[in-house]
Order: sequence, then C-alpha cells, then structure tokens
Amino acid sequence: MKDIFGKIVVIIVVIAALLVISPFFLGLFSTIGAKQVKQGDTVKVEYTGTFENGTVFDTSEGREPLEFVAGTGQMIPGFDNAVIGMKVGQEKKVKLQPSEAYGDYDPQLVQEMPRKQVPIEEELKQGMVLAVTMPNGRQVPATVKEVINETITIDLNHPLAGEILNFRFKVVDIAS
Repeated sequence: MKDIFGKIVVIIVVIAALLVISPFFLGLFSTIGAKQVKQGDTVKVEYTGTFENGTVFDTSEGREPLEFVAGTGQMIPGFDNAVIGMKVGQEKKVKLQPSEAYGDYDPQLVQEMPRKQVPIEEELKQGMVLAVTMPNGRQVPATVKEVINETITIDLNHPLAGEILNFRFKVVDIAS
C-alpha cells in the first residue's frame, strides 16, 4: 500500500511540475522558427513613447496598432531598426538618442519673418503650428515661437528634436 501511495504522490508531483513549467516551454517553443520581421515586411506594433522623465508623449493604447513597412524609412531610424528581427508577440524597450529619432535641435532653424509672409487670416499666437512650404515643395510643420507687432519667429525644428526618447513596443502582426 505504501508503494502505491508513494507512486501516486510522485505522479501528482510530476503532473503539477509539468503544469507549472509547460507554459514557459510552450512559449519558448512557439517562437522557435517563428517568422521574424525583415526589411519590407508590413508590421503592426503596439507602443508607448516616453521622455526621460517618464512622461508619455505618444501611445497606441486605446487605438489600433501602428502599421508601417519595416526598414523603409517610414518611421524614425531607431524605431525602424529596432523592430527588425523581432517576432510576433515579442516585446522590446529601446532608448533612442536624438540622432536615432528626430535629430539634434538646430538653432539655425529658428527664423524671424514679416507677418505679411504668412498667408493665413487668423491671429497668430505662440505655440501655433503652421504648415510651411519649403523651396523643394515639401511641407514641414513650423511652431510659432513669438509674435511681436508685424514680425513672427518660427521654429522649423521637429517638436521632439533634441529629445532622448524611450519606446516600449510589441510586434502584434507581420505581413510580407
């Protein structure tokens, strides 16, 4: 009787141990051979972007995942490069220096101009974002820094230029 009871206890312990560790191994084995993001793949990611102090500046939470073609420059370089090689369900955290994100802040991109050169009728106020057409025809956002009489100061730097950005993201889909 002791032998049978001892064998039953051993079997129960083995089954319990398998139940505890099997999710780990199933998760491990499910990523082996799984498709990895490569350049040209359309990917969907859930993400949250924060500044160094932890303040969230952007997130996909409550929205559809972000969809883009990996490795084609649709995203900032550091984000674009970070997804290459990831698998569906994989999560990653990255810290991007300005050179990997929106570049360094360039004081030469802050310029004064006559108010009459801005073709909008509404009153210009500090903090407004305007679409400025560059000589090559490309439109870029410009932030109004100051309005003094008939002169305005605009900043052509991206609002996140010069910032170190932290991203936490998860690949939720890969399509070739």
